[in-house]
Amino acid sequence: MQPSELTVNQRSYALPRQPTVVVCVDGCEPDYLAQAVAGGHMPWLKRVLAKGGKNGSASIAHCVVPSFTNPNNVSIVTGVPPSVHGICGNYLLDAETGQEVLMNDPKWLRAPTLLAALAQAGKKVAVVTAKDKLRRLLGHGMTGICFSAEKADEATLATHGIAEVLALVDQPLPSVYSGALSEFVFAAGVRLMAQHRPDVMYLSTSDYVQHKHAPGTPGANAHYQMMDSYWAQLDAMGCVIAITADHGMNAKAGMDGSPQVLYLQDWLDARYGAGTTRVILPITDPYVVHHGALGSFATVYIASPADLTRAMDDLSRHPDLEMVLPRNAAAQRFELPADRIGDIVCVAERSTVIGTSAARHDLSTLTVPLRSHGGLSEQRVPLIVNRPLPTLDSMRQLRNFDAFDLALNYAQPHAQPA
Repeated sequence: MQPSELTVNQRSYALPRQPTVVVCVDGCEPDYLAQAVAGGHMPWLKRVLAKGGKNGSASIAHCVVPSFTNPNNVSIVTGVPPSVHGICGNYLLDAETGQEVLMNDPKWLRAPTLLAALAQAGKKVAVVTAKDKLRRLLGHGMTGICFSAEKADEATLATHGIAEVLALVDQPLPSVYSGALSEFVFAAGVRLMAQHRPDVMYLSTSDYVQHKHAPGTPGANAHYQMMDSYWAQLDAMGCVIAITADHGMNAKAGMDGSPQVLYLQDWLDARYGAGTTRVILPITDPYVVHHGALGSFATVYIASPADLTRAMDDLSRHPDLEMVLPRNAAAQRFELPADRIGDIVCVAERSTVIGTSAARHDLSTLTVPLRSHGGLSEQRVPLIVNRPLPTLDSMRQLRNFDAFDLALNYAQPHAQPA
């Protein structure tokens, strides 16, 4: 007899009674939804959000800080913060080698995923992510279907659990720098649900559109209208759907429209001399066209411990920084692994991003005022379920990594909290 629930990272989850889809909309500042619903572009979501809670439930949750893609997607699929699962950014300084590296390799994971546990419990699991950088992390230890829209043409049965994805989706391979990348994720999700009927499916999109278009603009509304149409199809198939985001998104420009950047390595070098500090930007990934590797969170390594107090004092007085914390305080405040962050953590104020040196950032590809994320100002994200939920503890601040908890423990038919 199969168990009715499982425990992953000290959290209990009921096994799904209906097909369950958890969606991570990359860069979904809640105002995108508000503007699109108000403008009549998201009829399905409007019905789910209708007053009275008969068709669904909605809350504002908090994402993980730094509010970047990798730590938040991994938090969602593990149900725990980076202090447990170990992924504290898209990018880090490897303490063993002294090299700056991407955190795409599953070797950085310190906790199992719920997706792997569900597959091991005999459930059919499918994962579709926009960018391939996440695929190996999300699919680690998992048997089932797991591929990216970016490299859908390379999917094989042996490696990805499925082949001929382009024929399945009946769409051309999308550009990684396009809204079509996210549409491919949802089109694939609908086809997978229709033809393979997974018990649990995780869909994760790209924030290319959100980096380019503010809430309520035609480009943003069209993008959210597209998503709404696919969510309606999944709903019509009987799916429990939980929708959240990895982070929000804000304008990072001055009144003249130019990027508002604090080049922190240049600033520190001018005060203490080159080679005395090292700035790491955890937003860094291979996809820099839309944000120039500029986000609102940075870590700083100090060569001499004697300079730490002075640097803390100087940085704390900088008007562009909202919060400056030493390593252990930052690890506690943001639930991060202390051994994978710098001696100092800097969080920029809402309209500012942090760079290293001006010479290292190519902003020539920015055709619209810069929009980005990473700080506290992008921590608010939606958490929506297409089922009415019981009243939760009003004192509990929901997190985006509660999505599977709500979808499996509260939204299933006749579900009782696990």
